[in-house]
Amino acid sequence: MSEEWSKVKATQVNRTNRGPGALNARTEKPKNALKTVIRLFRTLSGNVVKLVIALLLIVTSSLAGVAGTWFLKPLLNSLFPGAVLTHFVRSLFIMSIIYTVGALSAYAGNRIMISVAQRATNGIRANLFNHLQSLPISYFDTHAHGELMSRFTNDVDNVNMALEQSLSQTITSLMTVVGTFVMMLVLSPLLTVFIIIMIIVMLLVVKFVGGKSSKCFREQQNSLGALDGYIEEMIEGQKVVKVFNHEEKAQSEFNAGNDILRKASTDAQTYSGVLMPIMGNISYVNYAVTAMVGAILCINGKMDIGTVGAFLQYTRSFSQPITQIANQVNLLLAALAGAERIFDVMDQAVESDDGQTTLVLAKTGQNNELQQIDGDPFADFRTSFVPVISENNKQADIGRQVLAWSSQQPDGSSKLTELRGDVRFQNVIFGYIPNETVLHDVTLFAKPGQKIAFVGSTGAGKTTITNLINRFYEIEQGAITYDGIDIRQIRKSDLRRTLGVVLQDVHLFKGTIRDNIRYGKLNASDEEIERAAKIANADTFISHMPDGYDTMLSPDGSNLSQGQRQLLSIARAAVADPPVLILDEATSSVDTRTEILIERGMDHLMRGRTTFVIAHRLSTVRNSNAIMVLEHGQIIERGDHADLMALHGRYYQLCTGAMELA
Repeated sequence: MSEEWSKVKATQVNRTNRGPGALNARTEKPKNALKTVIRLFRTLSGNVVKLVIALLLIVTSSLAGVAGTWFLKPLLNSLFPGAVLTHFVRSLFIMSIIYTVGALSAYAGNRIMISVAQRATNGIRANLFNHLQSLPISYFDTHAHGELMSRFTNDVDNVNMALEQSLSQTITSLMTVVGTFVMMLVLSPLLTVFIIIMIIVMLLVVKFVGGKSSKCFREQQNSLGALDGYIEEMIEGQKVVKVFNHEEKAQSEFNAGNDILRKASTDAQTYSGVLMPIMGNISYVNYAVTAMVGAILCINGKMDIGTVGAFLQYTRSFSQPITQIANQVNLLLAALAGAERIFDVMDQAVESDDGQTTLVLAKTGQNNELQQIDGDPFADFRTSFVPVISENNKQADIGRQVLAWSSQQPDGSSKLTELRGDVRFQNVIFGYIPNETVLHDVTLFAKPGQKIAFVGSTGAGKTTITNLINRFYEIEQGAITYDGIDIRQIRKSDLRRTLGVVLQDVHLFKGTIRDNIRYGKLNASDEEIERAAKIANADTFISHMPDGYDTMLSPDGSNLSQGQRQLLSIARAAVADPPVLILDEATSSVDTRTEILIERGMDHLMRGRTTFVIAHRLSTVRNSNAIMVLEHGQIIERGDHADLMALHGRYYQLCTGAMELA
């Protein structure tokens, strides 16, 4: 192994296994097989009757094969002179019925098992996906996407294969082996001794060859995982490879890893390939010895020809099920290991949400009192007005339709508080990892309609603050309030629907441009979508696309430029029409001219809304009501642009170029 590939492999070997299920079958074992089996069968609770019927049919098919062979004895004995022809016909008829029943049972049993397996894995896959939607962001921060994807692919496929094929084949092989052994004992205990000797030899061979094979397959799997990971990195970083002329180095490292995989695969396939021929030859030797001893017993009159013929047929069908059981057990163990990993994800604690305060639609009446009304709280309430009639029905005022928080009071009544967008941090302390504090005693406020900007070097805590507003993470100490209500008391779904977020890393989905903008508000009309695109100044480039708003996007919008993707992200936030905006480097990926156009649209969008802006371009934050300068999780300066420039501190250094803003 070359030194350079040793380094590459060391970084790749712990990646998620990307190899086929056959490889996993030889290396992965469940930690608690019994517990996993019990839980796996609980997922079949709605198909218990079908499962029992399928297993009974499979057992019937196996026993039919064993019983059918038994009738070779009377069939062969009825062929000798003096035998009654009706005995031959009757034996042949009974044998044909038994084999027909066995074939029909096998067909019906396997069809039912396939149906049960597909329903079970469909439910597992659906439950797994649904559970992932309820997990906190912190879980995805600590688990690679490829690792989670393997639960839906390799692990679910292994479970499906086990339920669909391995379980039935294992039962068939087991019943065949047991039934055949019992029949051989009944036919001739003496000849069965040779079978027992053969079983012992087979088990020793399986143990030796299987051990060697398992070791080689483990090395093959590790090498394959390392090589796959290296290929993935090289493909993703192809621009970097070419920029720094790393092609020859990359080829050299790949060739070294590929050669290691070739050697490991050769050894693994060699040991795997010799097992069946060895087992077959042992069975042939045993068949020959049994035939010879049976012939001697038959010549000496101690055994009839029918018994010898039936016993030899049992001998031929005895070794193959043993090998199949060994292979299927490995596949079943791999499936249990996969099921164990699936259940491990499903056992993860869901995102907690103890909020009792919900968002409702309300109207203002006389004296600005609020009254809850029926309707979608996320309708276009800003352009909707309702009349408010006074008690004497003689005066009519025009009330506003607004969003309001509805919180439960100790006396059981509900208190309505108009949503205004007042966000405050009070002595907030937070760390992603215990004992590693990221924010230190942060206190700040944003009054309704204000624009608050955060500047500072990378890792200062700017994005962390916005993540806490969304309740992606829970703070350790202090409090964050929204209109005077602790956000921990607000339902997360309602809280997040009042926040429009434009992230630095834009993620677009496969679909039309219209669908991607509508992601911000699923019930948005086409007119709202186009209006949002115009606000974000995305309408111009969309209109020049082949199909306009119906242009199909590749996964993650790869057929658009980075700037165009950012414009769609801004339009998606605009269509949501939220009371609070969070802009995390919203204009970082566009040119200066486009930035100016976006900022004009954003100024219109931010009007009347509380806005938090994270920006590296200081021109973006100049017109903010307040600018927070962060370093190492602390606010070291705060004020508007003029105030901070007068301080001649860190912000002044950033603006004058005395210090670069990372």
